[in-house]
Amino acid sequence: MLSALVTAMRTLTVLPVPGRDTDTFSRSLFWFPVVGLLLGLMQAALGYFGHQFAWNELAAALVLLGGIALSRGMHADGLADLADGFWGGRTKESALRIMKDPNVGSFGSIALSSMMLLKWIALLKLVGYGAFESIAAGVLLARQVQVLLASVLPYARQEGGTAQAFVSGAGAMHIMVTSLLTILFLVPLLHASLSALVVVIVAALSAAFFIGVLSWRKIGGVTGDVLGAGSEVTELFVWIAAAFYAAIK
Repeated sequence: MLSALVTAMRTLTVLPVPGRDTDTFSRSLFWFPVVGLLLGLMQAALGYFGHQFAWNELAAALVLLGGIALSRGMHADGLADLADGFWGGRTKESALRIMKDPNVGSFGSIALSSMMLLKWIALLKLVGYGAFESIAAGVLLARQVQVLLASVLPYARQEGGTAQAFVSGAGAMHIMVTSLLTILFLVPLLHASLSALVVVIVAALSAAFFIGVLSWRKIGGVTGDVLGAGSEVTELFVWIAAAFYAAIK
């Protein structure tokens, strides 16, 4: 199982990890919440560091840019590819072809810039409220949503692709184990607040439902780009919901 952790770390982060990859990539999905928690705590720490200088705008930017750097921009790239393909392609085949193009088009640029702006605004609010645990929760739940999408939907490309090894073999067991781990991590992270727990989980499930239904209708399944986009949208949904919750708490 440690080889599966190695694969999860190498897939989701730029952090150097010794060891060899697992032979069955879907096993690495079991470790996604663990890696998500690690990334979330690191990004929250960056925000806390910036907050110490009484410069919340910088703190929010550090969280945002730190997430991009730690994941080598993989999920942001997936969001751009999804936007280009889903809104630039009229058929499943054309959408998948556009998503495979490494160049970023108009829809991708708009999606990326809008996502970064909205995330920064939400993070600015969370930093202002001192809700650094909600920042970490968003990152953790984003990786859990990747597991949900990979486990529920089939792989969309008939010719195969990079993410097929993760999607093939994923199923109910992955959902149950990772969901349990995610909740176990969230309870102490959110100070055992039931209301806060419900808010962030509902936000994450809403993001998963939105991306899942959209992807099913457009391409009949998921790709690596869809999983990356799902992660980006989940972080946004959770952070916005958490900011509203912090405002009214």
